[in-house]
Amino acid sequence: MHWSMGAKVAHEGYLLAPGPQCVSLGILMQSKNPLNFHAALPADASGPLSVRWGAIFRHDFWFKFLGTSAFITLFFCAYIHLLKNPAFPVFIVPLTVVDDWIGFAPLALIPYLSLWLYCSLPVMLMPSRRRLLNFGAWVGAMCLLALAIFYWLPNAVPPSHIDWALYPGMAFLKGVDAAGNACPSLHVATAVYSSFWLYWLMRELRQGWHSQALQILWGVAIVYSTMATKQHVSLDALAGIVLGIVFAVFSRWFDCKQLSTRQLIL
Repeated sequence: MHWSMGAKVAHEGYLLAPGPQCVSLGILMQSKNPLNFHAALPADASGPLSVRWGAIFRHDFWFKFLGTSAFITLFFCAYIHLLKNPAFPVFIVPLTVVDDWIGFAPLALIPYLSLWLYCSLPVMLMPSRRRLLNFGAWVGAMCLLALAIFYWLPNAVPPSHIDWALYPGMAFLKGVDAAGNACPSLHVATAVYSSFWLYWLMRELRQGWHSQALQILWGVAIVYSTMATKQHVSLDALAGIVLGIVFAVFSRWFDCKQLSTRQLIL
């Protein structure tokens, strides 16, 4: 019985690394007392790296896919409703000197739209439902807080005076996602939240600095794209960065606390 419970805990993390070291609210959640995960990959995850990655992504695939789809659908229903039906007068977010530095870049639409792939990666890499539900609960709480702000303080970016008809892709984006619900930028907050979790999960998988640098640069490109597409201004992005960091750190603290508690019980 003790062995079977221990095996169950083993699937909370990955065997490929010693496990994240976490105790308190540090930015990278490091501590003097590492948690001893010694956790296993899904059963079919042995073999070459490409095979292991395939096994990781297939693990609990439908639960992750359907859960993510349901979450995004519910979120956008609420988001679009608030966007089209503001409860109070809309506040225009002021520009800063940073907005003068960052000009309009049509190609920034590519990293902007890539957010949906980027934020799916930590979900697909999550080794257990318990940790996935913790991840989802905190990102859900982050979205609820932002939606509450959009309700009580509707806001939008100032007009950019660009002829969007000259840029078909941008014109489509502006038609679907108008320049409201701007501050804090949930696009930025979600990218930052995902980047932190990708860092932690990739450490568990012993991914080197090349992979980490790539995912961080991707996240930075998404943050930049929100301003370069003129969907957001710098104050929106700054608020989104703060929001993403705060919720990522608290979610990680709770994640480590859950794992530590389960190990103490066993």
